[in-house]
Amino acid sequence: MSVYSQIASNKRKSWVIVIGFFLFTMAVAYVFAQVMDFGLSSVCFALVLAGVSSLVGYYYSDRMVLSLSGARPADRQKDFNFYTVTENLALAARLPMPDLYVIEDSAMNAFATGRDPEHAVVCATTGLLAKLDRTELEGVVAHELSHVRNYDIRLMSMVAIMVGLIALLGDLFLRWSMFGGRRRERESGQIAAVFVLLGFALAILSPFIAQLIKLAISRSREYLADASAVKITNYPEGLARALEKLSADHQPLETANKATAHLYITNPLKDHRDAIGWFAGLFNTHPPMEERIARLRSM
Repeated sequence: MSVYSQIASNKRKSWVIVIGFFLFTMAVAYVFAQVMDFGLSSVCFALVLAGVSSLVGYYYSDRMVLSLSGARPADRQKDFNFYTVTENLALAARLPMPDLYVIEDSAMNAFATGRDPEHAVVCATTGLLAKLDRTELEGVVAHELSHVRNYDIRLMSMVAIMVGLIALLGDLFLRWSMFGGRRRERESGQIAAVFVLLGFALAILSPFIAQLIKLAISRSREYLADASAVKITNYPEGLARALEKLSADHQPLETANKATAHLYITNPLKDHRDAIGWFAGLFNTHPPMEERIARLRSM
C-alpha cells in the first residue's frame, strides 16, 4: 500500500468515527431532553460548560503538559541533533519551527502539543535522543510534526468537548432521577416510561462508550501520523526502526499519567499487557506496535 493511499484511508476512518461520535452525542442529548422536565435548556447548559472547560484546556494544554512533565527548553548546542533534525523537517513540511523541549528521563518517548502550527511544541526525552540514530530520530520528529500539521490536537479537543458533554448529561440525568424523576416516571405513560428506562441505560453506559470512541480516534490518528511522517521523510524504515526500539524499551516515563498518555508516540505508562483479542484492544490509547511497524514496511 502506498503512503498516499494509507493517508487517505486513515483520514476516512477518522472522520467516520468523528461523525458517528457526533451523532451518538446528539442521540444521547435528545433522549435526555425528552425525559427531563428541564428540556433542551439543560442540554445547552451542559454543552456550554463542557465547551468552556475544553477550550481552557485547548489554549493552555501545552503549558500544563510541559509543566507536569518537568520539561526544559531544548538547547541548540546541547541537543544539536534534536534541534537540527526538527529544523530540517519543519522546512521540508513547510511548517513553522516548533518550540522544542526535553524531558530529563532515560525512558524513550516523545510528544507534540499546541493548538495549531504557529503554537506547536515538540518534546522528547533524553533517553530517546540518546538511543536513536539520526535517521530514526527523523522518523519520530516527522511523526510528531504530522500531528501538528494534521491538527490532531484541535480534533481531540473537539472530541473532549463531546466526551465532557456526555458525562455531564449522564450526571445531570442521574441527579434529576433522584429529585423528582421517579415521580414523573410513575405518572407518565408507557412511551415516556420507555424513554426513562432508555435514559437510565444511557446515563450509565454512554460515558463508557464515549471514552471507547475517544480511544478509537486516538489510535486512528496515530496511524495517520505514521503515514504522514513517511510523506515528509520519504523513508519509512527510519520510523519503523525507531518504533522497534521504543517497543523494546519497558521503562515507564515517571512524569506521564493517564490524562496525557495519548499524546505520546507510544504508551508512556508501560502498564498495559499484551492484549489478546479485539475487546482488549478497545482500551488502548495506541494501536499495536507490531501493526504500526508492519504498515510502515508495507509502504
